[in-house]
Amino acid sequence: MTTRRKFLAQAGMLTAGALAAPRLLSAMPEGKVVGLQLYTLRDQLPKDPKGVIAKVAAAGYKEVETFGYSKKGGFWGLDAKSFSDLLKAHGLKTPSGHFGMDEFLLQGKTTELENNIAAANATGMTYVVIPSVNGEALKSADAFKKIAEKMNKAAEICGKAGLKLGYHNHNFEWKPVDGTTFYDTILKNTDPKLVNMEMDIFWVVRAGQDPVKLFNQHPGRFALCHIKDRDKKQTDLNTEIGKGSIDFKTIMSHAKEAGLKHFIVEQENFINIDPYVSIAESAAYVKNVLHV
Repeated sequence: MTTRRKFLAQAGMLTAGALAAPRLLSAMPEGKVVGLQLYTLRDQLPKDPKGVIAKVAAAGYKEVETFGYSKKGGFWGLDAKSFSDLLKAHGLKTPSGHFGMDEFLLQGKTTELENNIAAANATGMTYVVIPSVNGEALKSADAFKKIAEKMNKAAEICGKAGLKLGYHNHNFEWKPVDGTTFYDTILKNTDPKLVNMEMDIFWVVRAGQDPVKLFNQHPGRFALCHIKDRDKKQTDLNTEIGKGSIDFKTIMSHAKEAGLKHFIVEQENFINIDPYVSIAESAAYVKNVLHV
């Protein structure tokens, strides 16, 4: 039985905790759930997609973000409907997926984009996300603008199918070219109503940029984010959320301002830890400490 002294002590701890991070608690969008970018488990998925998805759900995730879809191979050997059924069986949703888009952005061909849209709709997604752009095409400011124009067109096509377009960054987007950068060009030359940004926080920090500053400069542009921590010693590697050097508490206190709706854990490498233990630790931290 809880004694009065114990009750008051616990209440005091809770109050102190709430006072310690009032801005974080008030700034986080309500009712959000933590997702996992499945690239995190890219080595495991081809061997046993059904088993992996079951373990992702068991680790505490409610959403997943896909990658690597092709019309021929589907999602790790499963067609879009079968993959969707698998997710539903484990209480998972997939609001977004990373889909190859170079064919449209660089060549203007629509076949790949149309296939991506069909798969996104079949799995109940909202966002078709461009994971990257071939760096060979990013050699001039004019090239930047042409790709931004193609993004607008791709977003219009997605919109007609009931979907939204997103763009996921790495760090090359901030390489100065002709007095500008690819990222600045995208933000300036794409329609905010059509093209959503998915901020990969790790890559933003690694590029020497400030996520909060970007949120302040472009409020409402960031519908999704990758929560990916940076190892304190091996700074080119990842670690579990909360163990690294990135100040996610401060960054996530600006989530509403940024326009964030989906919070997606990703870890590209593991340092002396089982991947499934790792993703469970990250999910717990994001939910219990960052209050996603």
